[in-house]
Amino acid sequence: MTDNVETDAFKDFARLRELRVSHRDLDYMIDHLSHDPLVDQLKIRRLKKKRLILKDMITQLESELIPDLDA
Repeated sequence: MTDNVETDAFKDFARLRELRVSHRDLDYMIDHLSHDPLVDQLKIRRLKKKRLILKDMITQLESELIPDLDA
């Protein structure tokens, strides 16, 4: 049973790493596109919304990984 718990914890850390990489990539893409005057602003807004959703997912996952101090 403890092996399953440890495996799940590693999956959560791997998922967190994937989300952070995706967030960073979107951040780079938004920054790059915002300097191009020909880029559609709607596209940039959609990317920013995706980035915000990723940030919320990262925050939620991080809070789940923090051990409960009441235990």
